[in-house]
Amino acid sequence: MRSGADFTQTVRRGHRIGTRTLVLHSVVDEGTAGPEGQQGPLVGFLVSKAVGTAVVRNRVKRRLRHLVAQRLDGTPPVARVVVRALPAAATDPDRVPDDLGYAWSRIARQWQPGYQPAGSRHGRRTPQPPDGEDAC
Repeated sequence: MRSGADFTQTVRRGHRIGTRTLVLHSVVDEGTAGPEGQQGPLVGFLVSKAVGTAVVRNRVKRRLRHLVAQRLDGTPPVARVVVRALPAAATDPDRVPDDLGYAWSRIARQWQPGYQPAGSRHGRRTPQPPDGEDAC
């Protein structure tokens, strides 16, 4: 994922799962065609200056890239994922693999057919007024 529009669309429209060290945003775009020659899911990383100096930020990004690469096998090719590192990713690097595993398993649920997020209004009936009363 390279364009700012891809990042913005994924962060704004996607599902979000947060942990102490990172936040994952994911969206599945079935209807849109990816870039020419795209062979797999698009993954982007956001590591702000709040995480640390340039050296620290790049170290966090390298770790995240390595950890995400291990999880791409089960990811559908139409998925877009943004991994946002929080400052705790630099101060507690031993926790990052566990947090990423937890968040990735939660976000992967949306890639299953028929997924409905908890608390979604899909499939709920609209409340009916009591007998004898008009709806208007």
